This record gives sequence, C-alpha cells and structure tokens, in this order.
Amino acid sequence: MRISVAYIAFLAFLLTACDLFVDSGEPVAKVGDRVLTMKELSGYIPNYLDDTDSALWADDYIKKWVQRELLLLKAEQNLKAEMKDVSKELEEYRNSLIVFRYKDELVKQKMDTTVKDTDIQKYFNEHRESFILNRNIVKAIYIKVPVEVSSPENIKDLCATDDPEKQAKLNEYCMSYAKAYDRFNDQWVAADLVLKNTPVDITNQERFLERNRFVESSDDIYYYIVCIRDYRLAGQVSPIEYVQNDIRNLILSKQKIEFLKQIEKDVYKEGLDNNKVKLFKIKNNRL
Repeated sequence: MRISVAYIAFLAFLLTACDLFVDSGEPVAKVGDRVLTMKELSGYIPNYLDDTDSALWADDYIKKWVQRELLLLKAEQNLKAEMKDVSKELEEYRNSLIVFRYKDELVKQKMDTTVKDTDIQKYFNEHRESFILNRNIVKAIYIKVPVEVSSPENIKDLCATDDPEKQAKLNEYCMSYAKAYDRFNDQWVAADLVLKNTPVDITNQERFLERNRFVESSDDIYYYIVCIRDYRLAGQVSPIEYVQNDIRNLILSKQKIEFLKQIEKDVYKEGLDNNKVKLFKIKNNRL
C-alpha cells in the first residue's frame, strides 16, 4: 500500500499535536470494540525520529496493530471457551516472573561476585583443552608515519623492547609525528585486525607470523610498520590473558547456580521450620 505525501504530513501533524495535548484520546484505528488512541500510539514511537520518519513509523505500527487485532477478533469468535481460558498459563507465568525477579534481586544484593586470579588460573589449568584458539592472535604495535619523518631502524628498536624508557620515547615520537598509532591496549587481539591495516599482501598468515617480527611497507606518503611482539597460532592453547574474562564469567555463572540452589534449600528449610508447610499422606500410596 502506497502512502501519500498528504497522509504522511497529516500523521506528522497529529503526532506533533499529540505532544502538545498529551491527554488526547483521539482514536486512530478501531477493530471491533478495541480502539487505538493517539496517546497510545505516540507512546510507542521512538523519540529520536523526526516528524516524517515518525509518521512512517506510525503508519507501519497502525497496520500491524490492525492485523493483530483482526486475528485476535477472529480467534475470539472461533475458539471454544475452554481454549480461550488462559488463566492458568497467566498465573504460572506471573509466578515464574516474580520468583525470577526475587532471585535476581538476591543475586544483586547478596551474592559474592569476587573471582580471585588464583581461581582463574586453576580453572584454566584444569580446562586447557577448552581454550584452543580458532584464530591467530598477536600482541602488536601499529604505526603509520609520514615518510619524511620516519626512521625505520629507530622505530623497530623502540618497538621491539620492553624497556620503559624506550617505550616512553616511542609514545612521544608517535604522539608527535604518527598519522596512526595503536598499541591495541597491549592486549592479545586477532591477527586479522592488526594486519589489515598494512598494504602488505599476506597469503599464508601462519607462516608469515612464524618468520617475521615486523611488517613494513611504504608508499609516496607514508611508512607503515606493524611490530609483532608476540603471537599464538590457531590450534594452540590460548594465553590465559586472552580468555580470562571468559573464565571469570564461567566461574561467576557456576557460583550463581550454586548460590540459587542454596537459596532454594534455605527457603525450603525455613518454611518447614516455621510450620508454613504441611504435607499430607496420600491414601493407598497412589496419586
């Protein structure tokens, strides 16, 4: 269905007017006894849209609302009474939702979320086979500097060392002259992420990483260099630094499960101790 310019303008006007008269119950659409009002419609529209986009969004919402209401009307007319009784399902959903929210609040308020480095190391040592890399990763430094101020041998010397003084000189040099300078937070990152920044065509990444400490290239304007400070290949065990956040989350997830199990046990015991529970014998031991 095509939308006319006039219709879009009209919707935009109504939406703007609705902002001015928030209590407006002006109907927008009706299916059976159900009415969609302008106030309801405006409440669903994202506030970051301009007037025209809001009108287009509103038109789409109205169509979907009408379709949904027509299907509901059809279902109400054709389903048997017992099939339309959803009180049990609603009660079960309500109970599940309340219990979930209660547990969630307990986790936020009372669960200890501390994970020690020793626990991370222990988990890593016990599950090393679970942390096999599926990609090549590197610790690297990427520099792009104008050719006229480049000093390749000096840059390579500063990049390749852990000497704090030389690292400070490298930072000072790059802050002054580099067009691009990235240490990737001195973290392990995917090799693809680093090597894509250079014009060098690398056909076999594994072999290249094994044989090269530096990736260098230049054009008429810039000198490019990637210093590979360390690397691990796909198929090898990951460095613990690369997966420590994943391990922390795994440990926390296990702690959460144990915490909630204990909560359930405590609530059950408390209920029995306070005589909130009464269990009845089943006649003939049959349900």
